[in-house]
Amino acid sequence: MHIQFSRHAKRRLKLYKIAAVVVFDILQEIDLSDGQHQIIRKYVGFEYPIKIVISVRGNEITVITAYPLKRGTKNESSL
Repeated sequence: MHIQFSRHAKRRLKLYKIAAVVVFDILQEIDLSDGQHQIIRKYVGFEYPIKIVISVRGNEITVITAYPLKRGTKNESSL
């Protein structure tokens, strides 16, 4: 599995002080099929759940954006 970050995602990670390792950890525990996905997970050390939007093509994952989800519930979920 090869994970790359869009320029937008890199900027969001830097803005919200989210390490790329956090995104890797969240994506490692999920079995993904081709297409676009929105993942919302609670992660230790963050007050709000992290929302990650990705695009999957074969063995290639592109992280489109990632940010703390401050709206709605603080419960863990996956869409």
